[in-house]
Amino acid sequence: MELEKYVKNVEGDNTCKIFLFALSTCIWCRKTKTLLNDLGVEYKYVDVDLLEGTARKEASEEMEKWDLGGSFPLLIIDSEAVTGFKETKIRRLLGVD
Repeated sequence: MELEKYVKNVEGDNTCKIFLFALSTCIWCRKTKTLLNDLGVEYKYVDVDLLEGTARKEASEEMEKWDLGGSFPLLIIDSEAVTGFKETKIRRLLGVD
């Protein structure tokens, strides 16, 4: 998979599988990254707007599996998708509310 080359990993507590589809210019995507960093959880992310060609196509296809609207940020926590910055829901899913 071409996309895997662009995925970044942020170290932290590995309590669940977390993946973030973000845009490098999106304030809500930055807020989501900041929240995850502040909570000290491990997560992987990709800035979709910085991808090209096959990698961007793969990211779009993967996102469509979770959210047909193509909204950002798209945060996957285990098998649950959160679209947009919804701090309360994110904290609940991570067990830190």
